[in-house]
Amino acid sequence: MKYLCLVYVEEKVLNAFPAHERRAISDEAMSYCEKLQKAGQLLAASPLHPVETATTVRVREGKTSTTDGPFAETKEQLGGFLIIDVPDLNDAIRIASQFPAARFGSVEVRPMKELGCAD
Repeated sequence: MKYLCLVYVEEKVLNAFPAHERRAISDEAMSYCEKLQKAGQLLAASPLHPVETATTVRVREGKTSTTDGPFAETKEQLGGFLIIDVPDLNDAIRIASQFPAARFGSVEVRPMKELGCAD
């Protein structure tokens, strides 16, 4: 089953780490993703640019509007994602718990529906 793992971090907390620690966390995440990919469990993954680069799009009564930033102010911001393919939720939780950002942020694990609109 496919799962979307949404990685949330407090950008202020992450940015407070010394540069060498941020680099070590990034290297650890890349290494972990490579391991998952070699095991055939990782379908896609990517970090995101900082929250201030986000644009929220809404359409109301046929009119498109955009605003800078995310929809809601939250303590943690969406910092990246992984799409994994594993047998069950327990495996997805195990993978999420070993992702480096889970130690100082959180990883939301959600099962994906198979709609067939994109492969």
